[in-house]
Amino acid sequence: MLINSHLLHHIHQLLEKAIKLKGITGKPLVIVGLSGGPDSVFLLYLMHELYQQGSIKLMAAHLDHQWRTESPQDVQLCQELCDNLAIPLVTGQASTLPITIKYNGSKEEVGRTLRRFFFKQTREQYGADFVALAHHQQDQQETFFMRLLRGSTLSGLHCMRDIDDIYLRPLLHTSKEDIVASLNTNAVSYVHDATNASDAFLRNRIRNHVLPALAQCDQRFNQKFESTLQHLQEEDDFLAQLAQDIFNGIFVYDQELGHYRGTLTAFNNASIPAVVQKRIIIHWLIVEKAPFAISTNFIEEILRFLHSTEGGTHAIRHNLTIHKKQGLCWLSVVG
Repeated sequence: MLINSHLLHHIHQLLEKAIKLKGITGKPLVIVGLSGGPDSVFLLYLMHELYQQGSIKLMAAHLDHQWRTESPQDVQLCQELCDNLAIPLVTGQASTLPITIKYNGSKEEVGRTLRRFFFKQTREQYGADFVALAHHQQDQQETFFMRLLRGSTLSGLHCMRDIDDIYLRPLLHTSKEDIVASLNTNAVSYVHDATNASDAFLRNRIRNHVLPALAQCDQRFNQKFESTLQHLQEEDDFLAQLAQDIFNGIFVYDQELGHYRGTLTAFNNASIPAVVQKRIIIHWLIVEKAPFAISTNFIEEILRFLHSTEGGTHAIRHNLTIHKKQGLCWLSVVG
């Protein structure tokens, strides 16, 4: 299949940056998350080009969610694609994964959690370095407006990154239209998921109605959106670095106890704005490897306890407790 040389150059640069960040020596093993849909099939061919050039080692992974009656055909198509390209394929079924997920009203979120678990499991099993995901330009736009409607913070509005730890997203600047046109031009088969057209899902309503309306308002929408997102990401990076620097001046790692201890008077310093204090809390939770989902209520609950004159302990979650004693604060994490 013909692959845009500019896009290939972009992927090479992305891969080099990711390799440098991870300190990887030698040829990295990349797993392509393959659903069988047009986006992941296009990504598979793209990464196969890098594989043929000798830049990477390559395999693919497909999770059957077992939500659609056609899902066995999806597995078969993925297997045929990988066989034709001589790429190993690992398949799994959601019902056999050793994970229990509490349904929060979002089927999309459940699916994403299942896939992440499966990809992590596969990566560990085969010693892979990265997982490549096929999120594209319109996925990024849909995510932005979904989070905007839900009252997201700046960190949420900057959406997805092209490098996110072990995850690579090489197509974030590639349009869905270009992806489908390339596959159709080269007569490459892919799965058609009818649920993608259903207005029953918020993401689909944004895809089918909001994005076309914005494109109709201004034909430069795609370019202007990417420019805005870049500004948001740069400002978010600045605030994250500022919070980390202040955190390092407030908290000290206790080698014996294995956690960070912070000075309350320094944290509650009036010169530190509340918005930065919230960032410091998020960084604190991350470095302590505390399992948490970022929400305004969650962060503000921690902030209130740190600001209060009350000492002792406060259980934020069943597995997360904040301690305050003798002017110091620290976290204890279970599990």
